[in-house]
Amino acid sequence: MPDGVDVLIAGAGPSGWALAAACARLGLRTALADPAPLAPWRATYGLWSDELSLPSGAIGAAPAQTLAIGTSEHRLRRRYLVVRNDGLRDWLIDDRVQLLTARVQHAVHGPHGSTVVFDKGHRVAAGIVVDATGLRRMLSGGPLRRAPTEQTAFGLVLGTADAERLVPHAGDTALFMDWRQVSQVDDPSFLYSIPLGGGRVLVEETSLARRPGLGHDLLAARLRARLAAVGLSPEGRQERVRIPLDLPPVRGGRVVPFGVAAGLVHPATGYSVATSLRLAPLVAEALADNLGHGPPEAAKAANRRIWTSRARAVHSLRGRGLRALVSMPPAALPQFFELFFALPEDRQRVFTSGREDLPGTAAMMVELFRHAPWDLRGRLIR
Repeated sequence: MPDGVDVLIAGAGPSGWALAAACARLGLRTALADPAPLAPWRATYGLWSDELSLPSGAIGAAPAQTLAIGTSEHRLRRRYLVVRNDGLRDWLIDDRVQLLTARVQHAVHGPHGSTVVFDKGHRVAAGIVVDATGLRRMLSGGPLRRAPTEQTAFGLVLGTADAERLVPHAGDTALFMDWRQVSQVDDPSFLYSIPLGGGRVLVEETSLARRPGLGHDLLAARLRARLAAVGLSPEGRQERVRIPLDLPPVRGGRVVPFGVAAGLVHPATGYSVATSLRLAPLVAEALADNLGHGPPEAAKAANRRIWTSRARAVHSLRGRGLRALVSMPPAALPQFFELFFALPEDRQRVFTSGREDLPGTAAMMVELFRHAPWDLRGRLIR
C-alpha cells in the first residue's frame, strides 16, 4: 500500500480507468483500487462514432450500416461502433497509476485530505477520493434504496451465418432496435443485433424500460422463439443486461462519484461509457487545477464539472422522456420510435449524445410532439 496519493479511485471499470489515466497524465499521484483491477470487462459496449475518437485497437466492429425500425426501416447516417474491451483497456492503462488489489470499505475525511480504509484493515491517505464502483456506490451512499426503472436484455452470440437468418447482413449491420414484432400485451421488447468481429454477432431481446425490469428468463424465451421461427436453436455465450435508468444525478461532498455511481446513465437509452470517457480529462483537469486550494475545493470543482446546471436540466428532460416511454401501451412504442427516427439527424444526436445541449434537447422534444398524432400527444402530455 502506498503512503499517500493525490487521487484514489475505487472501481476499475472503464470509467475508473479513464479517470485514473487522465489524472496520472496531469502529474497527479494516482491509485486505482479494486479487488481485481485487471479482470476482463464482461459487458458489451457500443457507442456512436461522433461521441468519441477511439483508436483502432479499441474498436471491435465498425458496421457498414446502422438500422433502426419502428414501423418501417430507417438507415441512420450516424456510425455505430462496438468496443473491443481489451483494446479499450490497453488504451486507457497508464503505468503511472498505482494498482491496489483490495476492496474499499469507507473513507474518513478531514480538512487536508481523506483516509481510505480497505477490507483487510489497510489504510491509504488520499487528497481526493473518487467512487467509480458503479451501482454499489461503495463510498457515496451505497446501493439505491428503491427499485429502479430498468432496461434488461438477454442475448446470445451467434455465428454470422446463423445470425443472418434472423437479421439480413447481420455480419456488417448494427440493428439498433427493431419493434416490428411487438405483440406482447403488457411488456413489449425489441430485437437488437450487433456484429462483434471475428465472425460473431450478438443478438439480444431487449426490454426498453420497466419497473422492475423484465426478467431474463422471459426475454430468453422470446429470443429463442424468434430464432426457432427461422429454424435455429443455438446455444452459446449468453449475455444478461440489467441497467437502471432513473438514477439521480449524484454530486458528492468530499467524495467525487464518477461513471454510473454519479448517475451518468442516459435515462432513455442506458448508455454511459462514452459520457464517462469524454468527461474523464475534464474532471482530472478540475482536480489538478484546484488541489492546491485544498481537497474540499478540488472535490467541489470536480463535482461541479460532472454535473453542470445545463447537464442537470438536460438529464431532467431526458427523465421526462423515460417516464413517457414507461407509460405508453405496447402498440404506441413502434409508432413513437417511427417518429423519432424520422427526425433530422441532428435532432436525434442531441437527444442521445447532447448532454449539455438544453436548447437542442428541448427543441427535439417539441418537434417530436408537433409531428405526433393526437392520441400520442395526449399520452406525452400526461
